Amino acid sequence: MNKDEVKTVIIYTDGACLGNPGAGGYGVVLIYGEHRKELSGGFRLTTNNRMEMMAALVGLEALDKPCQVRLYSDSRYLVDAITKGWARKWRDNNWWRNKAEKALNTDLWEKLLELSDKHQVEFLWIKGHAGHPENERCDKLAVLAAEQENLLEDTGYDQKAVPKKVKITDEGQPCRKCSTPVIKKIPQQKRKPNQTYYFEYYFYCPNCKAKYMVDAAKREITPSTSG
Repeated sequence: MNKDEVKTVIIYTDGACLGNPGAGGYGVVLIYGEHRKELSGGFRLTTNNRMEMMAALVGLEALDKPCQVRLYSDSRYLVDAITKGWARKWRDNNWWRNKAEKALNTDLWEKLLELSDKHQVEFLWIKGHAGHPENERCDKLAVLAAEQENLLEDTGYDQKAVPKKVKITDEGQPCRKCSTPVIKKIPQQKRKPNQTYYFEYYFYCPNCKAKYMVDAAKREITPSTSG
């Protein structure tokens, strides 16, 4: 192989948290050709989202040279924020999601974006607990790490930064239940008899399936629009 040829590495990652917040762990499997490496670690107080991010961070930090990477994670929070450009937008906005909300886990997003620029990384979502052997292995590594004694302190976890139950008004805001960025959905127009209004769109959490109806999308039904 040419010394200057970029290696292609596959990374599988997963995070676990016993309580959320609570003791947490991460698991990583790196595959390069016939070579395979497993990494894991845990913290005594953290969140599931931080462990999902930490798994990706540790996997990328294990690469000593710039590589072409396919990184598989079952975290929509991680994958969507990177692939849809939300994390870069937050960074460009001095880590504000919007005028009212600060972004969470900025210490990890900062490092992940730096590593994404160093390597050629494709973040890919994979369904968790669906029998994929490498995803299942990462999950096992993460849980075992979270169950260990004398865990490290997650110095980046700020208990005061737990988001308040703010209104969901824009795509990319954190779900109030699990903090995964919400996406916009267009509902099927099935109107009931005597219905006086409908919603043109709503916001949906791809992780926990929560739905958020918003006032801005509410439309009154008049005789001319009722069909």
